[in-house]
Amino acid sequence: MEDNIQQDKWKGLVGEAAVALIEEGMVIGLGTGTTATQMIYALGRRIQEGLKIIGAVPTSHASEVLARTLGIPITNLDTHPVLDLDIDGADEIDQQLRLIKGGGGALLREKIVASSARRFVVIADATKHVAQLGQHFPLPVEVVPIAAKPVTNHLEALGATVQLRHSGDNAFLTENCNIILDCFFANGIADPDELDTRIHSIVGVVETGLFLHMAERAIIGGPQGITVLQ
Repeated sequence: MEDNIQQDKWKGLVGEAAVALIEEGMVIGLGTGTTATQMIYALGRRIQEGLKIIGAVPTSHASEVLARTLGIPITNLDTHPVLDLDIDGADEIDQQLRLIKGGGGALLREKIVASSARRFVVIADATKHVAQLGQHFPLPVEVVPIAAKPVTNHLEALGATVQLRHSGDNAFLTENCNIILDCFFANGIADPDELDTRIHSIVGVVETGLFLHMAERAIIGGPQGITVLQ
């Protein structure tokens, strides 16, 4: 319980630090997850204090609902296909700013929004900063449902132990009506770039949770306060 309280405190710190990067007149991306939620609350407070932005593009229905309740103006990529800044959390971050994302199941929309932004900033608590990706958190892969079995076979051939993600008794469905295959690698992911390329070559794969060469910086909260990787 005490660890959770500390993590929540760190998430609040990085949320506030990230929101300080938002300037008047920006169009921004709003991430998904517990850390991104803290950032959205912090943005709501800044808007109540007078900050004016053009709009925010949420990466999930949950983030959109929260943003609307806090008075954050919502827009979309049709209206604003290029964003000034995207802020999102991560499930794992290595020293090279390579990420695993998708624990909340929004990885496709998160990657679309991040790739549409001039700047992509990642926020996380210190438990997400790792020496090697994939040792503690599975790699999510979004897959067209009809391709579940053949894609699973291909992923297993790449060394993964594959689990279909569930929501209760049913398969978890993303907001894009796809499934998530969580891939566990016993020794972690030695070469994220090579693995990402090989997974993308599998027919039926929509997207992976590897976010490579995308983040400008990571703002990490921990026992010593805030650390910035860039």
